[in-house]
Amino acid sequence: MKLSTKGRYGITLMIDLGMYFGEGPVSLKSVAERQSLSEHYLEQLIAPLRNAGLVRSIRGAYGGYVLAKAPQEITVGDIIRVLEGPITIVDDPEVELADLWEKVRSSINEVLDSTTLQDLIDKKRFGKDTIMFYI
Repeated sequence: MKLSTKGRYGITLMIDLGMYFGEGPVSLKSVAERQSLSEHYLEQLIAPLRNAGLVRSIRGAYGGYVLAKAPQEITVGDIIRVLEGPITIVDDPEVELADLWEKVRSSINEVLDSTTLQDLIDKKRFGKDTIMFYI
């Protein structure tokens, strides 16, 4: 399985929206500037995410986009499936290898479905090697 730019940029877009969750709408222009991405390309990605109920659009002068659910309720699998389609490993598996490819696909789905958008936001905010201690 190889993610296209749709999947990678879509995750980046969703992380950016998640960083501002609860603070009001975020414009695609501001996301594009912060992430060094094409605003036009982000416009193409936001439509399927909106149609899938992962983001909502807010109209008006101070409008933009917000996550439709809390970041901990959205998985990476949700985002990838909307933008990339179903997870497949091989198009036409050989019968004797079908079990192997199913195990690989299942493992990928497990990782994608157990990783939330909040996990990625925390990793970005606190750094991947940072350990949080709560007293």
